[in-house]
Amino acid sequence: MQKYHLCDINTATKQIHFPNDFDQFRIARKRLVFEELLSMQLALLSLKSKYEVKKEGICFSKEVKMSEIINHLPFQLTKAQLRVLEEIDGDMESVKPMNRLLQGDVGSRKNNCGIDGSL
Repeated sequence: MQKYHLCDINTATKQIHFPNDFDQFRIARKRLVFEELLSMQLALLSLKSKYEVKKEGICFSKEVKMSEIINHLPFQLTKAQLRVLEEIDGDMESVKPMNRLLQGDVGSRKNNCGIDGSL
């Protein structure tokens, strides 16, 4: 509580409903938001540890290489994309379950396209 300058829960509960002023409301809200996020993180960590201990993922063959597919793409991947694919390839060869969120920019090649969107 000291490190993050948080008020106690009783004060937060009282000040969120009946604040003395806007600063007290803001301080109370900070405490309650912090507590909610902390609870969520702890719950997710608990679920993750249970999942990792009890579950075994699918182990894909080390013989299959993504490079065979990558070499047939009509464009070149960036260094970052290649690095992420190597990480995914390594994870897929492991029995450890994999949870990933992979995101990227859509339309990043638009500067190379004509008016109709063709290359």
